[in-house]
Amino acid sequence: MKNILKSIFISVFPAFALYILIDSILHLAEPGFSISNLGSTIISLSIVLFFAGLFLKPTARTSRNLMVFTSIITIGLIVNVFVGRIYKNQDLVGSSMSILLYLGWWLYIKWYSVFEKRDKNILKVGNQLSNFEVEDISKNNINSSSFIGRPAIYLFYRGNWCPLCMAQIKKIANQYKELEKRGVAMNFISPQPHQYSNSLAKKYQLGFNFLVDTNNKAAKQLGIFSKNGIPFGFQVMKYESDTVMPTVVITNSKGEIIFADLTDNYRVRPEPETFLKVLDAMKNNE
Repeated sequence: MKNILKSIFISVFPAFALYILIDSILHLAEPGFSISNLGSTIISLSIVLFFAGLFLKPTARTSRNLMVFTSIITIGLIVNVFVGRIYKNQDLVGSSMSILLYLGWWLYIKWYSVFEKRDKNILKVGNQLSNFEVEDISKNNINSSSFIGRPAIYLFYRGNWCPLCMAQIKKIANQYKELEKRGVAMNFISPQPHQYSNSLAKKYQLGFNFLVDTNNKAAKQLGIFSKNGIPFGFQVMKYESDTVMPTVVITNSKGEIIFADLTDNYRVRPEPETFLKVLDAMKNNE
């Protein structure tokens, strides 16, 4: 039930912020300057710019609390509620909407962005990575044991719809030559339809493995399954409602886990340079 609420929230909240932004701008254009509407505009514009920025200029990771945006949004609330009251031109309805936006922003940071109680026992450093089966873009079965014999990176991502996932893959692609030097099998695994993984394979053409975890079988086996983790409405693009929690696992040539990032926040992810350091440390210890 909680994930269903999250799924609906992340689809409704940015749309609500856009509606408030348009309404605030229209009110600002009316005769008579309103401090209260200025505050509403600051809050809603900041939220809209943040979400639009994720798609227009994708970033692989953000800070946990997004302090720059949070500070600006807080200033907007102060302008709307307190300064507006001082100048006695406060719009009670507008202030109520601004307070809802402010609370929604904190829900996004502290509730939506966070994964609670991730199981870290299965993908624990030192464990042998359990064998699991996925499919390649041609729907051939691929067993994880086929990568034993050389180091391997398994990056489980939510899908092409996720801008942070796409940015993360792009940053890793930029490190292709470094990964190739280290003889790494780079595996990108998602539960999305094959056509989307195929489009990524055609885009990069770097010898990476773009694999599909049909019905999240591997995700469930490894304890990284996210039920109803897709934003509400994305199902129209043939995505399933369930997905995987962003996860990175690195194994040595024996299939033993030497690194596992099971982030508790979908916006906080490791840099590709971290993978290189782990691989180099492994080689030095051999």
